[in-house]
Amino acid sequence: MKTQKTILLVINPIAGGTNKNPIIKAFEKHVSQNNDESIVYETTGKNDKEAIQNLIAEKRPDRILISGGDGTIREVADAIKNESLKIGLLPSGSANGLATNFDIPDSLEQQLKIALGDHYIEMDLLEIDGYTCLHIADLGVNAKLIENYEKSEIRGKLGYLIQAFPTLINNDFPFEVEVECNEETCTEEGVLVAIANANKFGTGAKINPTGKMNDGFFEVLVFKNFSIKGILETFYDDAHLDPDFVKVYKCKEVTIRSKKAIAFQIDGEFIGEKQLINAKMTDSKLTIAIPKSFKC
Repeated sequence: MKTQKTILLVINPIAGGTNKNPIIKAFEKHVSQNNDESIVYETTGKNDKEAIQNLIAEKRPDRILISGGDGTIREVADAIKNESLKIGLLPSGSANGLATNFDIPDSLEQQLKIALGDHYIEMDLLEIDGYTCLHIADLGVNAKLIENYEKSEIRGKLGYLIQAFPTLINNDFPFEVEVECNEETCTEEGVLVAIANANKFGTGAKINPTGKMNDGFFEVLVFKNFSIKGILETFYDDAHLDPDFVKVYKCKEVTIRSKKAIAFQIDGEFIGEKQLINAKMTDSKLTIAIPKSFKC
């Protein structure tokens, strides 16, 4: 009977532009204190999904910890879709949207305790045009910001801040979209259309305050304008969105059409400019270790 556990750490060495050696050392120390085996896999950007699957088949880990941003988490989620594995989060990306939604603390020591703990959520997974979506995808101004960030050389939150002003100034928003869900089709105009499984962006802005990540539904939110008051209100703990600022649809499946190609991102990764988007809730779940204080 196997008593020693095997813990795999999948780490993105370039995520967030920070040195990952302290994370690896803390991980190995924490796991060794429980007399368990630690394995570290550093992503390369080439064939990582296949490499992770091969490592799982060979080592049969009991849990996978992920250090990186949302893109790294999504890659692991794709790799383990047919596995009943629990994951833990050690956020180290430029914008850690999923970790922000689960109130994962900044302390690495606390992150490790949570990631190896016994409190979980069975999180819904979306599929958007063949991509897995963990927390938020969107068309419009935020996706344009991410596109500009990816073209720049400055990483981390500073890189986002530097790109924010020119993105807000140099754009041709609002734009018109057709939203088809729940057997209805509506035409809307907005500056951002979000497909949200979660509540918040990585910045902490609560764009979907009533959404739950384990209820089998997602929300489509059409933000109608650049309302400073509306934007600031998303940062309140008790955020309540003004219907004059945002229109909300609750869905299991949606088709979004635009007459012109609009910047589109999924979980912080720029996908391209799109005129047609199909999103649906999947039957897959991702089991994630979360703080005991988090209310599902």
